[in-house]
Amino acid sequence: MSKPVLIDFYADWCGPCKMQSPILDQLKDKMGDSIEIKKVDVDENMDLAMKYGIQVVPTLVIEKSGKIEHRLEGVTPAETLESLLKPLL
Repeated sequence: MSKPVLIDFYADWCGPCKMQSPILDQLKDKMGDSIEIKKVDVDENMDLAMKYGIQVVPTLVIEKSGKIEHRLEGVTPAETLESLLKPLL
């Protein structure tokens, strides 16, 4: 069974993205290897950003087995992310 993947679509110039990054570090510390976190710079990966229809950064996409389970725009607290990820474990 695959573990949930959280994809963080961000940009280096984005202030809220810089706020989201330590939240994701905190989440990874708490949930460990039960989840995977991928970071995607939208400026360097425009094709992937277009595939996911990213229009706002940060956008967090939670996938399980290749299916999008949740999509969140803006800075999202660790508690919210954990509550969305736990049922997917």
